[in-house]
Amino acid sequence: MPVLLHEVIDALAIAPGEVHVDATFGAGGYTRAMLAGGAQVIAFDRDPDAIAGGAPLVDQSTGALRLIHAVFSAIEAELEQREAVPVDGVVMDIGVSSMQLDQPARGFSFQSEGPLDMRMSQSGTSAAEFLNEADEAEIADVLHEFGEEPRARRVARAIVAARPLTTTLELATVVRRALGYRPHDKKDPSTRTFQAIRIHLNRELDELADGLAAAERVLKPGGRLAVVTFHSLEDRLVKRFFRERSGGLPGGSRHLPQVAAKAAPSFETIGRAVRAGDDEIARNPRARSATLRVAQRTSAAPWPVGEA
Repeated sequence: MPVLLHEVIDALAIAPGEVHVDATFGAGGYTRAMLAGGAQVIAFDRDPDAIAGGAPLVDQSTGALRLIHAVFSAIEAELEQREAVPVDGVVMDIGVSSMQLDQPARGFSFQSEGPLDMRMSQSGTSAAEFLNEADEAEIADVLHEFGEEPRARRVARAIVAARPLTTTLELATVVRRALGYRPHDKKDPSTRTFQAIRIHLNRELDELADGLAAAERVLKPGGRLAVVTFHSLEDRLVKRFFRERSGGLPGGSRHLPQVAAKAAPSFETIGRAVRAGDDEIARNPRARSATLRVAQRTSAAPWPVGEA
């Protein structure tokens, strides 16, 4: 069930015949709505399961949908290769998908038994490999930076002591014992650890920063960028990007390098951040933490990449 669907589609202001990018296809919720609005859609996903699941929709679209197996930071290169630049809109739904969370075999959730995997692309280093091979200090740094875990060192120490770890419930049990957990607690203490490991393995914040910059380069003047995030690390990054690119905030960060101060604003923000209402949260509890931010491309040149 796509989060903030109506708000996203309204923000894109689709006109029939326009070309829009769904940078995170997932189960195709946004793409279906964009197609229904008359758009030509180019959709991306790094997960081969999502690509395979989207094949019937490609067939049904009679040429209106192209589905590409790639990370969304690669949208510029992929679109240029297909001579599809510029585009009228880009939507990004950041983070783990419901499909990935709901499949125990993918290893993203601490609520059911599964292998310690967490790889969105199903390739590269798995969560088990990272946790069983990294030293305690590196694990603690990951938990602190990407999970904002205040007791990262305690959790890292417990993980190292319990190695080897092979399943999601093994890891969750170690974290719960390290931090103290009672079944009636409102939030499972494993949440921050699982989030941190997932973000680290999939380079999610770097991907987001690169994807935002790529969207800036492929959007035509007047084109719109809509980004849905689910936790504070993502939202802060998007908020800062839009503020910088709209002339509201100089400087940079680790994930958004500082650029020339005299660059003309490349975006104009549209409205304020949008969050799900009570009705949507009741239908889809995962919408509770969602935040939508929207900006419109100006006619200014894209900002230089990595320029101090």
